[in-house]
Amino acid sequence: MSGLFDRRQLRRSFGRAAPNYAAVAALQREVEARLLEQLEYMEDRVPLRVLDLGSGPGRAAGAMKKRWPRAEVIALDAALPMLREVPKSTRFWRPVKRVCADVSQLPLADQCTDVIFSSLCLQWLDNLPAVLAEFRRVLRPDGLLLFTTFGPDTLLELRDAYLAAGETPPLSPFAAIQQVGDAMLAAGFKDPVLERDRFTLTYPDLRALMHELRAIGAGDARSGRRRGLGGRARLQRVTAAYEPLRSDGVLPSTWEVITAQAWGPAPGAPRRDGGGDLASFPADRIPTRRR
Repeated sequence: MSGLFDRRQLRRSFGRAAPNYAAVAALQREVEARLLEQLEYMEDRVPLRVLDLGSGPGRAAGAMKKRWPRAEVIALDAALPMLREVPKSTRFWRPVKRVCADVSQLPLADQCTDVIFSSLCLQWLDNLPAVLAEFRRVLRPDGLLLFTTFGPDTLLELRDAYLAAGETPPLSPFAAIQQVGDAMLAAGFKDPVLERDRFTLTYPDLRALMHELRAIGAGDARSGRRRGLGGRARLQRVTAAYEPLRSDGVLPSTWEVITAQAWGPAPGAPRRDGGGDLASFPADRIPTRRR
């Protein structure tokens, strides 16, 4: 049975985006930079192995290798062309290892890494609880988990414009912060902390937004997606529905980013398996920031 996402389409999209990804993915760079700042929580600990999962062109992997020159840093991505870009973000005397694999099935031994870092990758995976259970498997006790993922308010203006035009939005569903918290608790991570940020980007017109989505590989990759753009008439209807939001000559676009931090549990710490046994993550205890 096929999953929510077409894995081959995702690999193709991000593979095509690889040569120019670092130049056009401005929001991704900002989110990644802020996540890298949270490595301060490692304090004086020096990790032996660090994983950058869904590494893209490897900017974060290069930064972590610079921070910890003696650590083994592994950039892992499902799109081989992305991994070919990694040497551009690193130095030959500080090589980063590259592994082409699916984040949901890590080709790594149990409890083999001290840091798992993943920026804006998990929203493209079908089963978040299963992925986080895989992260727990490879993370050492007291190892650090840091990741970001898009939340459901991402591209809400575009989604609403499609609906107002009587069209099904060609956009992927994203997990809410409560679902992310539940999945972390279900996997048994220790001391999880989540934050939510809302970024507003602006574009001269709808075509510029759609062009950027294609340029960063963030097109519609659902298995049941509608093929093709639906013609000029469809685009005109969506554009007409979006235009009332224009302010100061530009169109706004909201991007919700969920940031999560947790620690590897002690060996033998319990997990919560099965959807009926998931703990609820209280929304009023989740810090929320708007930028």
